[in-house]
Amino acid sequence: MRQFHITRHLEFDAGHRIPNHDGQCRHLHGHRYQIEVTLGGPIIERVGDADEGMLMDFGHIKTIMQEFLIDSWDHSFFVAKSDQMMVDFLARIPDHKTTLVDGVPTAENLAKIAFDILSPKFNNFYHGQVKLKKLRLYETPNCWADIFEE
Repeated sequence: MRQFHITRHLEFDAGHRIPNHDGQCRHLHGHRYQIEVTLGGPIIERVGDADEGMLMDFGHIKTIMQEFLIDSWDHSFFVAKSDQMMVDFLARIPDHKTTLVDGVPTAENLAKIAFDILSPKFNNFYHGQVKLKKLRLYETPNCWADIFEE
């Protein structure tokens, strides 16, 4: 059976800082993040199915990404749980949209978190035939992190 790969790209805005970094990233700053998910699996061949001829509808991919990741991360500030000064500071801002993460909020760590959130959502589609194979998180147009399913 042939396997296909399809990719969906979305964008969101968020801020972060890398507290122990020895360069500019130790300061509060923001990015226009871009995220791509690549799914793999067979094409649906059930005649008359709404998704016949597709691996998965691109609209369904967007809906899942939006509901389980983008809505909570867009216009949020990523802060490491260990960055106590920032955690305390952000907690004092009424209704601030803060996303606490276990490690420092690097592109690599955020990509891993996103993969862990989205993988079970996609892998349950079409009787487990669709798999999240790769996630790419762009921090800038020139810098990104990839995580792959092994």
